[in-house]
Amino acid sequence: MIRVALADDQLLVRAGFRALLDAEDDIEVLVEAAGGEELLRRIRETPVDVVLMDIRMPEGDGLWATEEIAADPHLAGVHVVIVTTFELDDYVARAVRAGAAGFLVKDTEPADLVRAVRVVAAGDALLSPGVTRRLLERLAVGLREAPGSAALDGITEREREVLRLVGLGLTNDEIAERLFLSPLTAKTHVSRIMAKLHARDRVHLVVIAYETGLVAPGWQ
Repeated sequence: MIRVALADDQLLVRAGFRALLDAEDDIEVLVEAAGGEELLRRIRETPVDVVLMDIRMPEGDGLWATEEIAADPHLAGVHVVIVTTFELDDYVARAVRAGAAGFLVKDTEPADLVRAVRVVAAGDALLSPGVTRRLLERLAVGLREAPGSAALDGITEREREVLRLVGLGLTNDEIAERLFLSPLTAKTHVSRIMAKLHARDRVHLVVIAYETGLVAPGWQ
């Protein structure tokens, strides 16, 4: 069972998300909070796997709460998904640095929300490829100084291919299918790439793929 926390100061948003997620056999909403401080207090009492986090909240906004979760070793298994709009690019860039595992827009399709929770809970840390790609096309420039393609010298051609697919928003299972690999082999490739490139998480791998030119904006 995937345990979920909802952090949003709008009761109707939380109620809508809860109704959608609780209808799934493998997902259960255990925590609701209207602010970051309340969220942290509650998930330290009630363990969860995924947090759907709004950015603008009272008493500790979503960026602060994400940073607190990333810094707490007792919450190492919690994956934060920022719920945002395309108008909040600066906030999303800060969320990447803070340790967010993925992004949703508030008007996302219900099926994409459910899929996002499952994908992030499984450790893939990426959501709908279209949403993630459009956001990262805006974010890739300016997150940090671009390392250039030389940063990829330490990885193999196969790993470059895998990294390009990660950059396009594919999950491990989708990469495995595309390259005719087992899911375990695809996961191993991704883990090795993260280690070689000193990437904190999968979201940073996507950023690296854009910054090095391995993936260009608008690619499908």
